[in-house]
Amino acid sequence: MDQLPIVYLRGFAGATTSINEQVDDPFYGFNTGATHIRTNGDGDPSFYQFEGPLLRLMVDHGYQLLVHGSQRALLQQGDTPLAPASIWIHRFYDSAATTFAAPRPEGLLHRLADAVTHHVASPGFNLEAAAADLYTLVLLVLRRTGAPKVILVAHSMGGLVARCMMQKVCESDDADGQPRRRAADIVDKLFTFGTPHGGIVTLSRAANAVMADLGPAGSDIFAPDKMYGLLTPGSQFGDLPPQNDDRRWDPRVIPADVFDVDNVFCIVGTDPADYGPSRLIVGAKSDGLVRIENAYVKGSHRAFIYKSHSGAYGEVNSEEAYQNLQRFLFGRWAVSALLSGLADTRTDTAAAADQAGVSWQADMRLTIRGLPVVISQQLAEHWCPIMLDQLGGRPSPTPGSNEAVDADRPLAPVPLVSTFLLERTGDAPAGGKPNAEGLLCRYVVTLRVAKVVQANDAFDFTDHLEGVPDWSDSLVVDVGPTDTGGLGAYTGWNSAIPGALDLAPRMPNRLMLTPEPASRDGRPNTLVGQVDLPDVARSLSVFGPTTTITIRVGDRRPSPAPSPIPSPTPAPNPSS
Repeated sequence: MDQLPIVYLRGFAGATTSINEQVDDPFYGFNTGATHIRTNGDGDPSFYQFEGPLLRLMVDHGYQLLVHGSQRALLQQGDTPLAPASIWIHRFYDSAATTFAAPRPEGLLHRLADAVTHHVASPGFNLEAAAADLYTLVLLVLRRTGAPKVILVAHSMGGLVARCMMQKVCESDDADGQPRRRAADIVDKLFTFGTPHGGIVTLSRAANAVMADLGPAGSDIFAPDKMYGLLTPGSQFGDLPPQNDDRRWDPRVIPADVFDVDNVFCIVGTDPADYGPSRLIVGAKSDGLVRIENAYVKGSHRAFIYKSHSGAYGEVNSEEAYQNLQRFLFGRWAVSALLSGLADTRTDTAAAADQAGVSWQADMRLTIRGLPVVISQQLAEHWCPIMLDQLGGRPSPTPGSNEAVDADRPLAPVPLVSTFLLERTGDAPAGGKPNAEGLLCRYVVTLRVAKVVQANDAFDFTDHLEGVPDWSDSLVVDVGPTDTGGLGAYTGWNSAIPGALDLAPRMPNRLMLTPEPASRDGRPNTLVGQVDLPDVARSLSVFGPTTTITIRVGDRRPSPAPSPIPSPTPAPNPSS
């Protein structure tokens, strides 16, 4: 995959006093790493050194961080070509800081008034102005590097700055009345950490009203309805979306004619306990600030990681987020797994009555051989299990459509996980264990399915067995390149593999991947294959005799539609 310039956008700083602290950091915090890692909510932190996302991109992928006194000045001066594989920081808070300006001569009362104002408000910051300045920065980067597009990587509110540029600024004329370049023409991918794509909503109606109506420190930009003015061309901040019961406006939508959501990836944090006081009013099912259901763009790729919104256990400075970032940016193959053919009891009145009050949940973990972390996990204990539905589920929405969503009903087929595969070349790293089939990349999806019974809106523990799943197993997938440049894959269920999994040779079942006749997303380079569930899993009422895991593989490198994939040749491992 081509290396394009990366533009980083930081999150919300708050009042002017906090902004003044943030602008003292030359890289707005993206250079920060971490020295601890947690794998679950009740484990002790163990020492682990993560260098930070900027340094890892420089070490792993050869990116340059060009500064020379000022990145913006460097871009504006001269015409010498700059490296496309470069990192740029959008310092949009500098204009709102008071530390870069000479102090104004004023009396004691004025200084006191300013001190109070700077602790509770940010009068110099405007999100739409930051988005317009981002557009200018992107054009400068493109001109000096010669790159066709840039990659936007954003934390929290920075994702809204990016979306405001993409959805509103790029769709509007400039100050001279000239049309701007459209987002799809200048942005290749958008990657967000903990961005409140659906706004910030707390458990307190009073707190929501204060944020929306008073907006302390400019926080009203996170009120879901007021986001309409930031994301809609021709609107002003403060405008509310039109009221339409049949087609409710959803801030999580990027219109399909503006940008392809297949080029958007969202990191969703699921640890509220390691964040600040806001976690007390935002509650569980969040990263301490942004609720899980509001942290992604509809139809986008996403990964769920047990990290908080920011800080020592934050999403940005985590190994989990970086591993997802580099795969999304540089991975050739987009892979997704979906649960297809769930039992449908809608036509069986007796079966439907028997299932009244019963719901099914699945925990999921995605593990990659060679990595020290789980790169995505949806668990009941983290308030984000995958909800299964014996009533067949709702159809998948059209990507980019701004339509009301019944969040209580799962999709059909049910998405389990998606990821991207890096192409590796060269020898295996020290300590790599070769097997009889060569060094294939190994991916493992672990599933734990459990039934939850409720009666009269309360849990029914009559026959309950806490912590015991009704079925659990791990699907192991070995993948590697073929002689023709395609991708070969073999699968197996861990329950049928004797001995230690790390010593097991290539999985026994060849995954027959064939071109999808009519790709649901209209992409020509899509392959599909089916993995049967074990017989013991199909004995559960939520599954049926035809329930399978559907694997979809998309080749992200422009090429003709691939042919059916032959057996793979040996491939180097790990960390791919």
